[in-house]
Amino acid sequence: MGHHANSDIINATLAATRPQAMAALLRHFRDLDLAVNAHKQAALGALQLWPRSGLPRDPLAWLVTTGRNTGQEALGARYATMALPDAELLFGAGADMLDPDSHIPYRDDTLRLLYICCHKDLPPSHQMALALRLVSGVPVPAIAHAFQIREAAMVQRILRAKRRVSEEATPFDDIKDHQRAERLATVSTMIYQLFNEGYFSSNGRHGIRTELCDEAIKMAKLLARLYPYDSGTLGLAALLMLQHARAHARVDTHGALVPLAQQDRTRWDRALINEAVPLAQRAANCRPLGPYQIQASVAVVHAQAASARKTDWAEIDRLYGVLETVHPSPIVTLNRAVAIEHLRGPSAALRMLEPLEQDLAGYAYYFSLRSLLFRRLGRNAEARAALQKARTLVRSAPVADQIDMTLNLI
Repeated sequence: MGHHANSDIINATLAATRPQAMAALLRHFRDLDLAVNAHKQAALGALQLWPRSGLPRDPLAWLVTTGRNTGQEALGARYATMALPDAELLFGAGADMLDPDSHIPYRDDTLRLLYICCHKDLPPSHQMALALRLVSGVPVPAIAHAFQIREAAMVQRILRAKRRVSEEATPFDDIKDHQRAERLATVSTMIYQLFNEGYFSSNGRHGIRTELCDEAIKMAKLLARLYPYDSGTLGLAALLMLQHARAHARVDTHGALVPLAQQDRTRWDRALINEAVPLAQRAANCRPLGPYQIQASVAVVHAQAASARKTDWAEIDRLYGVLETVHPSPIVTLNRAVAIEHLRGPSAALRMLEPLEQDLAGYAYYFSLRSLLFRRLGRNAEARAALQKARTLVRSAPVADQIDMTLNLI
């Protein structure tokens, strides 16, 4: 025990240990409400005791042990009739013995907790809210504010989601590699959606809600720590951090999005970039190749370029070529066309865009990019028509104003 811990350190420790402590208690009690209550009691105990005694040597083990004890007392007679897993399963080495990073406790349990929040019957917005509440411990009023709905409505949303996941228990057996890969993919999708929700809110109002992006990055970093040899988890954490590093330069004073080429790179968060780049490089050396890992490599090329002109567009073209094989999508080809324009000019880029029109008929950026390319070729009538089409597809007032200003210039 150390001496006298201040409240900031205690709160940070409780926040950092929460996902793994909650996950271990869920495995122990096999009941979501019991695990939530047991963790709450343990955290309250820590808030009373740790300021006087200092942090325990292993705060996570302290919280799990305390949570198990208080939960068992609360259960009383009901507990006596429950079949519970062995203490050895919880505190023994278990399957982690074979793992080179066996010092990371409750790895698959933590993945299970996240995976439970991603129940297939829940819409993505409910999955995200449940993960913020259970895994990150974000207070309900803050979640309601971030999603721009009334607090009472968010309380109901989380209660319904909890009830839904409790009805259908996720198995507690040790999971196989293929199940782990599937769970990681499901959880990664939810985290990616949570991050995007921070950038483009579902109701169309632009403006970055940093709190959602920050929580998504925390979850992604947790997964990357738990699974340090998985290309997807490393790639996702690096990608989100590199995207978020541009946050201060991405929106202008009127709230409109600033394209990458026009961003003031001195406003990019260099500390975040320096933390993300080694993760992205580690991800690039892992197999199998996956979309997050390749997109993170693209983001590294942008992060290391002094300007749009000095970017290694050939490397970006190569990476998008790999991504087209691994994870083909019209959006990937659209992004590749930007690199092609830098390498081979606007006509070559337009040729790449032609076959995408049907797939991207509802995507404003497709038409604004075509407009830009037409303008560079001096084809102003076609540039105007493409931009007017983009104008009909945007829901955000600042972006619409930006398009109107450009239309006046063509």
